[in-house]
Amino acid sequence: MNETAKFSDSDWEKFAVWIKDLLQTDVVTVTFDKKDGTERIMKCTLNPSMLPAKVVSEEKAPRTKNENVLSVYDVENNGWRSFTLRSVKRVQFNLG
Repeated sequence: MNETAKFSDSDWEKFAVWIKDLLQTDVVTVTFDKKDGTERIMKCTLNPSMLPAKVVSEEKAPRTKNENVLSVYDVENNGWRSFTLRSVKRVQFNLG
């Protein structure tokens, strides 16, 4: 049995807050299962100083927010990617 299968909704909410806070400060390596079942390892961030300049487009309608999906900036591929929070298997980061 997968260890995360034991997590409650409250545990996942706490995890979401924790990982978002962590991503705001540094590059984090996240290992997760993609929708097709393959594993993906991604170095990503939400640190404002590491993000590209925001491009505003008047033509696009605003997206509906999905609390189960986190959009992050992939620092190796220089682009925005997303993953489902409940698919995360490992989070690696440097202290200090």
